[in-house]
Amino acid sequence: MPKKAKKKADTNKKNKLTYSTSQLFNFAPNSYLERTSRPVYAIVFLLPFIVFYELGTILINTDVLNQSQVRVVAFVWLKELLEYLGTGTRLAWIAPPFIVVLILLGLQVASNKKWSLNAPDMLPMSLECILLAVPLLVFTLFLNSPPQQQASVSTLINPAIVTVNQPPPNSYEPDNNSIAPAFDSAAPVAQSLLANIVTGIGAGIYEELVFRLILICVLMMFFQDLMRLSHKSSIILSVLISAALFSAHHHVIILNGQIGQTGAFDAMQFGFRTIAGIYFAALFAIRGFGITAGTHACYDIIAAIVNVYFFHP
Repeated sequence: MPKKAKKKADTNKKNKLTYSTSQLFNFAPNSYLERTSRPVYAIVFLLPFIVFYELGTILINTDVLNQSQVRVVAFVWLKELLEYLGTGTRLAWIAPPFIVVLILLGLQVASNKKWSLNAPDMLPMSLECILLAVPLLVFTLFLNSPPQQQASVSTLINPAIVTVNQPPPNSYEPDNNSIAPAFDSAAPVAQSLLANIVTGIGAGIYEELVFRLILICVLMMFFQDLMRLSHKSSIILSVLISAALFSAHHHVIILNGQIGQTGAFDAMQFGFRTIAGIYFAALFAIRGFGITAGTHACYDIIAAIVNVYFFHP
């Protein structure tokens, strides 16, 4: 083999080992940015969010045996996939949180990164997620400035949700001014706020799992390994496509082989969600799954609080 060709092959091999499937940058070894981008950090950091979502869904919707919970659609997709693969209904309900952990464990093994954890990093990670949610909140407030005074900060990125014990209708219509299901107007504000927070956390975890962790990795393998595009070109295409599909999924829902709409199409909402999808995808490519899902969840939590106390007296 000529020296030049051998050198190029060695460089490609080194790049493959250096970059993970979707990581855009490499940080200094054992720095805060490098440590907290590890999948094992994502597991530990997101575990309280996962537990809170699961317990919150059960406590808010107590008829668990009849499966009457209102769930984030991305969660229901995982449940339906497991049922299609042959698992029982009960196991399919329990399994999605474990799927998140197993996928992250697999990525940790494949990354060859250190398994060590620095517990004090968890607080800066939380603060980072809050700070990274601020640009989206500011952008949302800007889009909802007068004359659109009837809108709310959560209107533009409400997660797609569905009551999973019912067959999908022709149109899903969650409350247009809320990131969670509509409740009876007589329900206490605190209960409604808690429901919004629980649903928002579920969206942060499972939408990021589907549209960033899974979809971007699949698109990266397609563009980088099959189409032989450069690493950066593959990431750019994967980010744009995943963002567009992320936005579309808030307008059109596919469940049980049937297609439904969340409501009338709104170009501004679609555009904002696409931009939000690009933002989250860029975070995923730079900071990894843990920070991205945490930022999405923090945005939904803050949006729910601001929505209740400032937009809906």
